[in-house]
Amino acid sequence: MTSDSADRRIKDRYPASCLRVQVRERGFFSNNKSSFQATCLDLNRYGMAVLCPRPLEPGTRLLMDFEGKYISESKVCARVVECHPFQAGYRVSVQFSYCLNKKGYSRAVDNALSRLEGFYNHFAS
Repeated sequence: MTSDSADRRIKDRYPASCLRVQVRERGFFSNNKSSFQATCLDLNRYGMAVLCPRPLEPGTRLLMDFEGKYISESKVCARVVECHPFQAGYRVSVQFSYCLNKKGYSRAVDNALSRLEGFYNHFAS
């Protein structure tokens, strides 16, 4: 993690390696590309870092499904902010789209991601 990405965050991220993440690139005209499994490195209600098997270009739009103990959420829209080689793959930083502007805001997604953040924050303490 660079100091720039740490400075950019408005909230701390919490480790969440046991959270299962399924990632799909969103194509044009609702044509989604094939999905792949990623490993969650850390998260908060505004974004997350995942370890992906292949690189993703900054700006790429994603649909993400999360499944963890006691909680799951599907079809969360996000966009890639950064991508760097990391371990055996690529560390991809994403920002969830619901918080980017008022038009795209969803209370249901905000609540679901807040629950996820709270769950992993509890275990990080």
